[in-house]
Amino acid sequence: MAKIFCVANQKGGVGKTTTTVNLAAGLAKLDQRVLLVDLDPQGNATMGAGINKAKLTASIYEVLLGMSDVTTAKLRSESGRFDVLPANRELAGAEVEMVSLENRDKRLREALAKVDADYDFILIDCPPALSLLTLNGLCAAHGVIIPMQCEYYALEGLSDLANTIKKVSANLNPDLKIVGLLRVMFDPRMTLSQQVSDQLEQHFGDKVFKTLIPRNVRLAEAPSYGIPGVVFDPASKGAQAYIAFGAEMVERIKQLEK
Repeated sequence: MAKIFCVANQKGGVGKTTTTVNLAAGLAKLDQRVLLVDLDPQGNATMGAGINKAKLTASIYEVLLGMSDVTTAKLRSESGRFDVLPANRELAGAEVEMVSLENRDKRLREALAKVDADYDFILIDCPPALSLLTLNGLCAAHGVIIPMQCEYYALEGLSDLANTIKKVSANLNPDLKIVGLLRVMFDPRMTLSQQVSDQLEQHFGDKVFKTLIPRNVRLAEAPSYGIPGVVFDPASKGAQAYIAFGAEMVERIKQLEK
């Protein structure tokens, strides 16, 4: 049975897509079977995995509306060695079209249930908004990974997201929990980064992943080549950090299952 995780934060530009793509590739390097679900109409995770979003014959849009299934719509990221349920701009219209559908918040959960046995991990890249698409992701997942920069405004948005996760857990998906907070784009030379990092550890304890993802030019360059950063330059500090994060995730799941 697959472990399903949302990578979510309603704040934009905090590294959700970078985290999802590189965690998928990092887990694949550890011989895990991975499906990446791109739930963002921008389709950045699709492109970052090396798939041309302009040439899709089927996508998550069709899956959510019941016109296709995951097995038909998924594509292979050859560079990352994982499967992708891709997205493009069409997905923006799905929110309006899903409003009148039955179980509109559980459409993704129902679709993924059919491929549950095919994967060890399913990672969902959520859009930067608490929308119906994000709600579908939260309803489908066992846990949420929250990537965040160590800056003041990030702390402000964190409480809103935590409250949303609590409400979804109470009303729609009792399995949902915060798996952990991942500190991304970390710069140890900045005093504020270190202060916020310390605050997170004090406040959230072992919910904060030990792995720190540094600011890294090679990670930023990789999407333009359609290759995950951990494959593009495996020796870079960013790639090494995401591979370590993949190993930490596998270990954390083992601990949760005990």
